[in-house]
Amino acid sequence: MSDDSGLWLLAAGPAAATGLYWALYRYYRNTDKSHAFERETLVEAKPVTGDERKVATNNGTQERRIRGDNVGEYRKRVSRTR
Repeated sequence: MSDDSGLWLLAAGPAAATGLYWALYRYYRNTDKSHAFERETLVEAKPVTGDERKVATNNGTQERRIRGDNVGEYRKRVSRTR
């Protein structure tokens, strides 16, 4: 074997790695096929509705727990679907 015959093998390694990286990037990113929400979606704004009635205040920052929490009652929090 001559020394020139192995040179293509040294060049093929980085070329194959670059090709594989580019192919995987294009496959997983698929930027040419992605949906451009800002340009392709029509969002119609509606006026804000509501009233000026005050519901509650959150001044209980000294309390360590929230009143009415169900942390210990996990069966109430998680319901099974059948």
